[in-house]
Amino acid sequence: MSAEQVSSLCEQLVKAVTVIMDPASTQRYRLEALKFCEEFKEKCPICVPCGLKLAEKTQTAIVRHFGLQILEHVVKFRWNSMPRLEKVYLKNNVMGLISNGTQNILEEESHIKDVLSRIVVEMIKREWPQHWPDMLKELDTLSKQGETQTELVMFILLRLAEDVVTFQTLPAQRRRDIQQTLTQNMEKIFSFLLSTLQQNVNKYRRMVGAPQERDALTTPQKTDLAQEPKAQANCRVGIAALNTLAGYIDWVAMSHITADNCKLLEMLCLLLNEPELQVGAAECLLIAVSRKGKLEDRKPLMVLFGDVAMHYILSAAQTADGEGLVEKHYVFLKRLCQVLCALGSQLCALVGSDSDVDTPANLGKYLDSFLAFTTHPSQFLRSSTQITWGALFRHEILSRDPLLLAMIPKYLRASMTNLVKVGFPSKTDSPSCEYSRFDFDSDEDFNAFFNSFRAQQGEVMRMACRLDPKTGFQMAGEWLKYQLASPVDIGPMNSKTGEGLCSIFSPSFVQWDAMTFFSESVISQMFRTLDKEEIPVNDGIELLQLVLNFETKDPLILSCVLTNVSALFPFVTYRPEYLPQVLSKLFTAVTFEVIEESKAPRTRAVKNVRRHACSSIIKMCRDYPQLVLPNFEMLYNHVKQLLSNELLLTQMEKCALMEALVLISNQFKDYQRQKVFLEELMSPVANLWLSEEMQRVLSDPEAFISYVGADNKIADPVLEDPSGLNRSRISFCVYTILGVVKRARWPTTLEEAKAGGFVIGCMPSGNPIYRNPCTEQVLKLLDNLLALISSRYNGIAVLEEAVGPFGCRIYAVCSCRRPEWRSEVSKERGRTHNNLYMPEMVAKLGETFAKALDMLEVEKNAILGLPQPLLELYDSPVYKTILERMQGFFCTLYDNCFHILGNAGPSMQQDFYTVDGLASQFLNSAFVNLNNIPDYRLRPMLRVFVKPLVLSCPSEHYETLLCPMLGPLFTYLHVRLSQKWQVISQRSMLCEEDTADDNPESQEMLEEQLVRLLTREVMDLITVCCVSKKGTAEHNSSAAADGDDDEMMSTDVTPPSSAELTELGKCLMKQEDVCTALLITAYRSLSWKDTLSCQRTTTQLCWPLLKQVLTGNLLPDAVTWFFTGVLKGLQTHGQHDGCMAALVHLAFQIYEALRPRYAELKAVMEQIPEIQKESLEQFDSKLLNPTLLKVADKRRKDNFKRLIAGCIGKPLGEQFRKEVHIRNLPSLFKKVKPSLETDVLENNEDGEGLTALFEP
Repeated sequence: MSAEQVSSLCEQLVKAVTVIMDPASTQRYRLEALKFCEEFKEKCPICVPCGLKLAEKTQTAIVRHFGLQILEHVVKFRWNSMPRLEKVYLKNNVMGLISNGTQNILEEESHIKDVLSRIVVEMIKREWPQHWPDMLKELDTLSKQGETQTELVMFILLRLAEDVVTFQTLPAQRRRDIQQTLTQNMEKIFSFLLSTLQQNVNKYRRMVGAPQERDALTTPQKTDLAQEPKAQANCRVGIAALNTLAGYIDWVAMSHITADNCKLLEMLCLLLNEPELQVGAAECLLIAVSRKGKLEDRKPLMVLFGDVAMHYILSAAQTADGEGLVEKHYVFLKRLCQVLCALGSQLCALVGSDSDVDTPANLGKYLDSFLAFTTHPSQFLRSSTQITWGALFRHEILSRDPLLLAMIPKYLRASMTNLVKVGFPSKTDSPSCEYSRFDFDSDEDFNAFFNSFRAQQGEVMRMACRLDPKTGFQMAGEWLKYQLASPVDIGPMNSKTGEGLCSIFSPSFVQWDAMTFFSESVISQMFRTLDKEEIPVNDGIELLQLVLNFETKDPLILSCVLTNVSALFPFVTYRPEYLPQVLSKLFTAVTFEVIEESKAPRTRAVKNVRRHACSSIIKMCRDYPQLVLPNFEMLYNHVKQLLSNELLLTQMEKCALMEALVLISNQFKDYQRQKVFLEELMSPVANLWLSEEMQRVLSDPEAFISYVGADNKIADPVLEDPSGLNRSRISFCVYTILGVVKRARWPTTLEEAKAGGFVIGCMPSGNPIYRNPCTEQVLKLLDNLLALISSRYNGIAVLEEAVGPFGCRIYAVCSCRRPEWRSEVSKERGRTHNNLYMPEMVAKLGETFAKALDMLEVEKNAILGLPQPLLELYDSPVYKTILERMQGFFCTLYDNCFHILGNAGPSMQQDFYTVDGLASQFLNSAFVNLNNIPDYRLRPMLRVFVKPLVLSCPSEHYETLLCPMLGPLFTYLHVRLSQKWQVISQRSMLCEEDTADDNPESQEMLEEQLVRLLTREVMDLITVCCVSKKGTAEHNSSAAADGDDDEMMSTDVTPPSSAELTELGKCLMKQEDVCTALLITAYRSLSWKDTLSCQRTTTQLCWPLLKQVLTGNLLPDAVTWFFTGVLKGLQTHGQHDGCMAALVHLAFQIYEALRPRYAELKAVMEQIPEIQKESLEQFDSKLLNPTLLKVADKRRKDNFKRLIAGCIGKPLGEQFRKEVHIRNLPSLFKKVKPSLETDVLENNEDGEGLTALFEP
């Protein structure tokens, strides 16, 4: 094609690019121009001459960039089909552009430099070293032409390292060839990088008159303004050289980094004092010092503890910090801090190891500099040092060094400052605030960070106090005395709790808060570390007396005081006469009010004080029951006095005090005495709970709604609450039952249990059968509790409906009868709680309480991961309106009922499991009317009731209790989850805009997240029931916490074979309906859009369940359905490495186990997009002929993964990206000839035939 045609096309392209980039262009013209440009790149045969013409220096930067993009497109997508001469022509012209086709280094646009380096790297990835052996020489020649070319060479070398080593964006063989060739030439490359850096830095320093440093860098001279552009050019090259070094230091052999007596490290230390280059130098130094590997190779890094290196590091830090808060200097300080942290890690690894490294002479100087970062105003810098301090204090040898021991008081003193929560970005009350504005987007971000930082500090302080416990205790005592004597400073912000009270930002409170955390950490560690005789009892008792005598009406400070009482309480074990004073202090706090007789709702700060006091009493009775036992009568009388006033305490507070009494009663170690006491304690509850009125209310949903006042219309929703007392009575009963069930226990030793009359026999296994003194009292209350939970409804009828939609049989011959539990449970009982969610019951709620059964806002925020405004945590009432109070009542009542049932098994054991018809009672109560129960109520039922019941149930009750109960439950849960995920799937496909008003996005997000959390709960329950995990699978067993959706998946796969079915699992799998429900739930969940659930189910559940039925006569349709389910999971979750690896492993296991019996699996494989039929035939023939199956398991799995690659999902950003094919070149390195199967599979992945591999 002639030059005129090229020029004509280029003119059109220039116009098109101008239209695309012009903000004034209409969308239609812009789209047409874009379409023209894209079609040109895809179809035009003269892309290369047009691209080169557009890339000329005479064009504008935008046009030049487009021209270079054309050339990059040609290299990436047409290279394999280009004639050799055209490749050479393009390569020479691109190198020519680097040589003389770019502007001066200071004038050229960075995006032009970037795309130019990308083109060269794309060619290198396709041709070097086999077809372009002189590439490095050509780059070296280019670099000698000037700074512009040298900088571009640096960009090329950096991008090459990133593509080949860091991101690995090319096929394995090409990557191996290039990386091995880079490694072979690394000495030359490193020498080139270092000499380039040194030459350009020397020139730069000479021109700008930098301060004289060392002989290694030439003596600077006076600044010459005329040479400033030249100096800036040298500086740019120096920065580029440092960036390139950073891309190599991470992976090259340590010998290159430490060559010539660590010349590189020396240069980097020198450059720390060069303002323009210091950040890049610190980055390189950090990467070098963070290297792992053999300890022997890392020994030379200890040179950085030498006088010279340490001097440069410290002087650079002092200079940067002394120039005030400038972002560039602050970034540099962060890097330096990381360097010192990494140095500390190397020190801990090398000292005391086999590498014969002694403690460095400059350890003291290092520790001083490290402490300077720990005391810096930046909270981020302070937090960065904590892990290293912990490693030093934990180190076997360094922790005994006198220099480190002398640092402990200084570290603890610094911690006293660091624990004070200041530095909120929105504030100006501390030097930290200014730094926080660089590091945190909001106060909530800072608050989350600081809470984590404080916990970390606590851990490190405890390690320090293990080495020097008395110093920490002395400091804590001094600080506590100071706070007790200091006047209260509330600061500019008044608390909403009351006039003159602290808010969470008040100067006094932040000091009290920090001091409390400090004293709690160091005192607890002192008791663990020192022998009994060494404990400073007198000092501790003195402090305790001061705290007990301190009076305050400020709820925030009082809460801190109570924590100090708890921290100092172990001293009372040495002086029991102080126990009554402690109890008096705590009981006073239990009834704490800011304003006596106030009718306004209590704020959260006040409630926290009262709960804190209750918790402290419970903790004391739990941890020191023998100490409290002599004062039991006094304690009991005090509690009875408080309980006699119905309005003095909340129900939770009353029950907390009763829990404390039950804990002490466990020390009676006399069954009869404890039983009498519990009868007396629970008699008010029993009288109320079993009264005719309460039985009527609990068994009739409508009466229940009326009794709790949910059908009222309230005029004043803040103060007016006519039915509050009724609700509190129900809550009191439920709380008390829960407290007794949780706390009443038999003695821990068998001898004491026998002597006290707690043992009533032995199991067949020889284990003793215990009886709980609370059993009789609790069991007579159980009927009404179940009545409260459920509804006037036949429970099994609801669950029967759930079986219908899934009428899928997996066995060709069914040897199981339908389980007997179908006909056992048919009687109706009057029930309440589950029925509240039926539409006709919801309609009976009053106008004020129409949303009483909805979630609380705080629950929604927790699920969506939205932070609570900080001040609201303390200054607002727990429930701002009567509606919120009603919501809280229903929520806690529902949860506590199930907590009782969940704790009943471990607590009462045989007496509970042998209750007549217990399974049918559960089916008729807890599992009734589940269709109307929302997800946020079903989750806690599974977690706090069903799961503990399963875990604590003895195996002899599996057939009579668990199987009849879990069978219909799992069947129902499968149907429910399937329907929920179908709705989510349809919603994401339709994306209807007109539904936005009815169901706003936030509500959809909440619903989806709830379905995810429910799915995890269900899958975790099935796993707990069916699978006993061994070894490495153990860590995955816990259920995800709310919002634990980071999806940071492990790429290591625990083989499903490490898990076996439990006895309960085998029992459930014997029943065809339950077996079907479990298998279908497990395999269908693989394609539900919850990555965490998918990975857990794949690794723990799917294979053990399927393995149980492999010996049976499975239907071919069922086998293909299971296999297809795994492939669908790969399609949905394939972009997550952890999920993908687990699913591939599972698919491989199924195919290997079942393909010999079911030819239908091959038909499924043939439907996978882009599958290579020839490779599949080879794989199948080997699989079906065991004598040929010589390939290692991992090799077979890799081959299988390549076969199914077409169904492995990709991230959204890659789904529509045009595939780049890089052809393998003849291998440089000899290797053992692989089998034909492997040869075809490995080398055919880019669609080329075998002959194509040997093309020149």
